[in-house]
Amino acid sequence: MANSTGLNASEVAGSVGLILAAVVEVGALLGNGALLVVVLRTPGLRDALYLAHLCVVDLLAAASIMPLGLLAAPPPGLGRVRLGPAPCRAARFLSAALLPACTLGVAALGLARYRLIVHPLRPGSRPPPVLVLTAVWAAAGLLGALSLLGPPPAPPPAPARCSVLAGGLGPFRPLWALLAFALPALLLLGAYGGIFVVARRAALRPPRPARGSRLRSDSLDSRLSILPPLRPRLPGGKAALAPALAVGQFAACWLPYGCACLAPAARAAEAEAAVTWVAYSAFAAHPFLYGLLQRPVRLALGRLSRRALPGPLRACTTQAWHPRALLQCLQRPPEGPAVGPSEAPEQTPQLAGGRSPSIPGAT
Repeated sequence: MANSTGLNASEVAGSVGLILAAVVEVGALLGNGALLVVVLRTPGLRDALYLAHLCVVDLLAAASIMPLGLLAAPPPGLGRVRLGPAPCRAARFLSAALLPACTLGVAALGLARYRLIVHPLRPGSRPPPVLVLTAVWAAAGLLGALSLLGPPPAPPPAPARCSVLAGGLGPFRPLWALLAFALPALLLLGAYGGIFVVARRAALRPPRPARGSRLRSDSLDSRLSILPPLRPRLPGGKAALAPALAVGQFAACWLPYGCACLAPAARAAEAEAAVTWVAYSAFAAHPFLYGLLQRPVRLALGRLSRRALPGPLRACTTQAWHPRALLQCLQRPPEGPAVGPSEAPEQTPQLAGGRSPSIPGAT
């Protein structure tokens, strides 16, 4: 009875994990696809190339290593499909290359936004985005090549160990974790920390008096009006939101995976499924964190969605937050097309002859 209860609990946990992993997979595909369309259709975005690169990396991961995690995760993971030696090496290389490409791409996006905010008037100090992304992919390719130097896949009776955590890199796992997670985390923390410091200084700076403004009188009411509020707020609170979300999401998704890379292979294999899918959830969180939270992206998405809607619904989108007005707009009868000359009703012969009809005839 106890064995059956434990078996049922493990099956329920596996089913719940499979459903959550499928939701993460669908969210990564739809979110990154929509954000990529918005970025490509909006030429005025300042960091468009970095955003498009991040979407492409997330889509590649969602189309390659995430389905492998669904199908071929080791027990007690999500799948039971066994990979051969060649697919196992391919899965190792994709995991070891795409994960650093994602983390380094996020760090490059943060540094680009730091330069745009802190040094907006010095475009010469910014390296070309193509050069930065080429360096990102070169580093990702080198880190992926480390997986080919690891131990070969085990023979069929033993688990294949096709992932980075379960012995895929061998002695190179600490070096891979340092370059794939520790370095991007430091770069991201420095970039968003600098953005927060600049924004907080701007919030603490007193506003300049307008030209021609009248000097404040020395009356009691005037003195009371310049007193601080009873509940003072921390200056720069809104400025801290975006850096805190970016750094917090990076730490929550990638810190467990990086720590598991530094743990022994046996212990890392035990927590492989949970730690891996926590890291994979970053692919689904990037479109919302780096897309919808940015005002230019939201405006571009609203403009493209209004263009895609039909005419009556497009007219109702401006009243979407007023329920009565939206209901009246939707219940409004559609305007019929203009009636052509062939569709006009036939006239009576009396009207065609030009005579006015009599009262009984009209009746």
